[in-house]
Amino acid sequence: MVPPEYYLLLSAAVFCIGLFGILTRRNALLFLMSVELMLNAANINLVAFSLVWGNVTGQTFGLFTMALAAAEVAIGIGIILVLYRNFDGVDVTDATTMRW
Repeated sequence: MVPPEYYLLLSAAVFCIGLFGILTRRNALLFLMSVELMLNAANINLVAFSLVWGNVTGQTFGLFTMALAAAEVAIGIGIILVLYRNFDGVDVTDATTMRW
């Protein structure tokens, strides 16, 4: 059996990669991918703790998180399409002109 510390280290690494992607990129598609990485890191934590405690609660919350991620992608792709249509690109710094 793999110790839970390895799962936590993997989850922390994936979360940090996602956070780095959000903080340093301007492309909206990369933002979306970085948020997905962060949600997957949370799923790894949920499933790892579910394995340690011997119940399925963490796995159930993991399924809800996957549903949330799917909804987030659907909304995010719609926003990205509007950005591309209005600004001929997906640079998020251009969207500041959409304010009032």
